[in-house]
Amino acid sequence: MAEAYIVEAVRTPVGRRKGGLSGVHPADLGAHVLKALVARSGVDPAAVEDVVFGCLDAVGPQAGDIARTSWLAAGLPEEVPGVTIDRQCGSSQQALHFAAQGVLSGTQDLVVAGGVQNMTQIPIAFASRQAAEPLGLTEGPFAGSEGWRARYGDRPVNQFLGAESIAAKWGISRRDQEEFALRSHQRALRAIDEGRFARETVPFGDVTVDEGPRRDTSLEKMAGLRPVVEGGTITAACSSQVSDGAAAMLLASERAVREHGLTPRARVHHLSVRGEDPIRMLSAPIPATAYALKKAGMSIGEIDLVEINEAFAPVVLAWLKETGADPDRVNVNGGAIALGHPLGATGVKLMTTLLHELERVGGRFGLQTMCEGGGQANVTVVERL
Repeated sequence: MAEAYIVEAVRTPVGRRKGGLSGVHPADLGAHVLKALVARSGVDPAAVEDVVFGCLDAVGPQAGDIARTSWLAAGLPEEVPGVTIDRQCGSSQQALHFAAQGVLSGTQDLVVAGGVQNMTQIPIAFASRQAAEPLGLTEGPFAGSEGWRARYGDRPVNQFLGAESIAAKWGISRRDQEEFALRSHQRALRAIDEGRFARETVPFGDVTVDEGPRRDTSLEKMAGLRPVVEGGTITAACSSQVSDGAAAMLLASERAVREHGLTPRARVHHLSVRGEDPIRMLSAPIPATAYALKKAGMSIGEIDLVEINEAFAPVVLAWLKETGADPDRVNVNGGAIALGHPLGATGVKLMTTLLHELERVGGRFGLQTMCEGGGQANVTVVERL
């Protein structure tokens, strides 16, 4: 059976909104990790067969196939193509899946997966508004669809309302969320202070560590924030941060490992993606994880470490309730509430952290999942070698 190996994985530190990476062109953010990936792996860049990047809101500096632009901006060989994909927040995790599937199919031997997002320059959903307004289109992508209305009515599609519905369905209080958010910051700061991210991050100028974690946050400060939805429980403190960053990893076949003298660090054990209610939107990691574990013939107890994106605190807390996973194995170095969520880059960023943490603690299996627009979720299981 063919195998897909992860050879190298790197990421930038994640910049805060209007922070140290905010003025960097997205192609240069992508180029930064691509150059580091090639240098660290020692691979001949001309042997790479494709560059698959995730990126949302592909407008302005993120338009024009940012995967290809980033590769060229890095000064790498022109004969290597690139493709940019959008599966909402799971875009670069899907990029990893497509890259691995190319290798597993036997049609490709060396593929780069990654993602980039500068949310300071291009705010979330900005692209769709910019494209729609000149055409006189002021409503969202679902408005006017007879098929959508027949199935889902006129219910608003909104991630904050989705997070609130999860909190209500699984009985997750605001205090539960704030305690989880505080723990995310504490874990992230511990990881930074202990240098746990040092091997995986490639400093960009003066930005040497993740800018998001707050040393001065507290439950008292969180309690003073207003909910995003009137009468709700979700506040900014319990939500992922607007961020800028990029990440990239190299996947290789057995033949490529042999021919290029590469050292595989992990193998892709399982890949899947599932969908659920698009109105609630953010709970898909729950059925997607159950599906993945069943298909892989595994139990949650066999998973040594989990990275699940902290889009909102209730997403992870509901997932923990349903899966029975050990909280001490989940997001052990903090998550997007503290570290940020540079949309199109987050999938490969999380896998990069998962790989390095498995190596640090000597774990065998790691699972990654995240909620995505449209009520979707990717699940990736890797085995450290």
